[in-house]
Amino acid sequence: AGDMAKAQQICDKQQGCVANVVGASIAAYKEMENTPNLKRAAKVAKIQQAHEEATQLEMPTLQMNMPILATIVTLGTLTALFGTVVGMIRSFAALASGGGGDSLQLSEGISEALVNTASGILTSWFAVVSYNYYSNKIDKLTYALDEVGYTIAQTYEANHGDEA
Repeated sequence: AGDMAKAQQICDKQQGCVANVVGASIAAYKEMENTPNLKRAAKVAKIQQAHEEATQLEMPTLQMNMPILATIVTLGTLTALFGTVVGMIRSFAALASGGGGDSLQLSEGISEALVNTASGILTSWFAVVSYNYYSNKIDKLTYALDEVGYTIAQTYEANHGDEA
């Protein structure tokens, strides 16, 4: 609606990453309105720069827990592999201990290997899905923030057409 003061109040009240970025852009908008000695194009560039800087400052907060999910993916796969190896070692130990092997011990080792493989794969599957879900949300939020920054800069340019 063009009411930058109300928009700034909403950002201050809301807080969070989006509010911080939009608030920084609005603050730059207000600052440029009170800066008489710059050309309009330079003012628009300053608003866009303030927006980009605020976005860069907030990105680490958005991506803060993503390495944990990536680590869970890797650890799930490695745990599955380790469990498979341990189960197979037990199976071969059962075969080696008695020549023909105790079928119960052999089955237990194979079962352990398969259970560990399945649980590791399932863990990695959930972690990969979660990682991609949150990566997509971060990307969409970043694109939306870019559009907001562009809109604020264009609003300044439209509202101050009389400046050189």
